[in-house]
Amino acid sequence: MITSRKAFIIVVVLLLAVQVFLVSTVAAEEGTVDPETVERLERLIKEQQQQLESLQQQVNELKKTATEAQTEAKEAKSVAEEVKTTVVAPIEKGVTSGQERVKLAISGQVHRAVNVAEDGKNTKAYFVDNDASNTRVRFIGTAKATEDLTAGTRIEVAIAPNESSEVSQGDEESGDFFDQRWAEVSLDSKRFGKVSLGKGDTASNNAAEVDLSRTDIVQYSSIADVAGGLQFRQTNGDTLTGVSVSDAFNNLDGLSRRSRLRYDTPTFSGFHLAGSLVSDQRYDASLWWGGQGYGFKAAGAAAFSDPNQDDTDFQYSASFSLLHEDTGLNLTLSSGLRQRDDQGDQENFYAKVGWLTTFFSFGETGFGVDYTRSMNLPTGRDDGYSVGAAAVQHIDEYGTEIYLQYRHHSLDRDVEPSVQDINVGTIGARVKF
Repeated sequence: MITSRKAFIIVVVLLLAVQVFLVSTVAAEEGTVDPETVERLERLIKEQQQQLESLQQQVNELKKTATEAQTEAKEAKSVAEEVKTTVVAPIEKGVTSGQERVKLAISGQVHRAVNVAEDGKNTKAYFVDNDASNTRVRFIGTAKATEDLTAGTRIEVAIAPNESSEVSQGDEESGDFFDQRWAEVSLDSKRFGKVSLGKGDTASNNAAEVDLSRTDIVQYSSIADVAGGLQFRQTNGDTLTGVSVSDAFNNLDGLSRRSRLRYDTPTFSGFHLAGSLVSDQRYDASLWWGGQGYGFKAAGAAAFSDPNQDDTDFQYSASFSLLHEDTGLNLTLSSGLRQRDDQGDQENFYAKVGWLTTFFSFGETGFGVDYTRSMNLPTGRDDGYSVGAAAVQHIDEYGTEIYLQYRHHSLDRDVEPSVQDINVGTIGARVKF
């Protein structure tokens, strides 16, 4: 394609050629041409020179315009690159360790919920920090000592205003809760296992809470965490009994987090063992397993512990969860037993069926329906049961989960006073960082 600029140049060349040809012709035939013809040719040449000057001026203006356009294009491209860099460039992480060879990671979460509870007399809303997984911040430091050995530290603190296990009808604002969840040092070897010293999970902790349903942020074997502070009312009257949901329902999940010395073996075929020596002459041990195949994912644990309590022998807990990966259907089971000398053993059974699916591109949606039976809690003549239904929406890119749940709590007592049921609807969200 011939551009306007190239066309002007071609015309100029042609006109110059014509002029040279005419002048040469006149010079060759000067002796035979009359003065009038010469004058006419000179006038023609003068007009052509004026046209050439006009064309040259237009070419110069086109060159100027093209140069300015190129300059503007370069400036626009530069601005666009600057904007692009500003928008999409990742934010540099500003976390550094005081030790050159130690990597420091900071993470945590905020978890808030609203419980709307009906206790047989009143229906009220309670604004809580959900104890199923309370608000917290953690600091983890790791140092690679050798190819096989990694040294680690962990500090984790819970910060939970109005924790759900404490908020009740008589105390709707229980105040701020601070707990040193973790403060430990560890040595981890791929060949020899891991040794942990300090406060953290005992070997039996979480053995009753293995759950693959992805609804465990609000619905899992420890059902009392979400509204544990609420008290049962007497059936005949308005009086609160002082017996709370957390008194009546307990999944008997080991020794929790304590100051301990813990050892975990390496994993063999999905199995590993753990044991810990705990302050106040307590101890525990556990077996863990996880595997995947034939379209299923499964995990389980079993533990025993000595809580060193009066009139209490050993405590046992176990759980198992199975997920069919293609359909998202899942099943979770949990049980706990606390042997006691002078009264009936305390027992807890939990079962949940769930469905994990993808309605939205930003994350999975989990549904669950569960049933809990708790016996000889809080006394040897009390039995409780609970049913619940929950839905949890995950927004993975932003570390966010939004959920709602309904739960019915009932406590049957062979001693006076009998109590009314408690119904609780919960809506909440957890955001991890």
